[in-house]
Amino acid sequence: MATARKIFLNMSVKDLDATKAFFAALGFTFNPQFTDQNAACMIVSEEAYVMLLTEPFFGGFTTKAICDTRTHTESLFALSCDNREEVNDMVQKAVAAGGREAMPVQDHGFMYAWSFYDLDEHHWEVFWMDPATIQ
Repeated sequence: MATARKIFLNMSVKDLDATKAFFAALGFTFNPQFTDQNAACMIVSEEAYVMLLTEPFFGGFTTKAICDTRTHTESLFALSCDNREEVNDMVQKAVAAGGREAMPVQDHGFMYAWSFYDLDEHHWEVFWMDPATIQ
């Protein structure tokens, strides 16, 4: 593939303002060009974005029922970090901002991970992997 693809992950949220505040507390910013009362474009990197869509707006993009994330897992969203401390910091900030721990810390030596549920019970895996093991 000649060019890097961008990914726009779309998620339904119950309260857009509360969700924006939650992810801002974790250090994320939003692109105002693609943010309004129905949606917010959360910037993960130059190539990755999460579109936070109100449930009614999200529903307009699918013919299926929206997953009840309080009782079902729709998917696991994994975010890489630069080190173990950043993993801990992000999960602690998520819990302090109203989220909750999803799974206990997983320490495999070469990889360190911890996870949280956001305000809408979406499951986020935050991890660090030793760069030496990737090569």
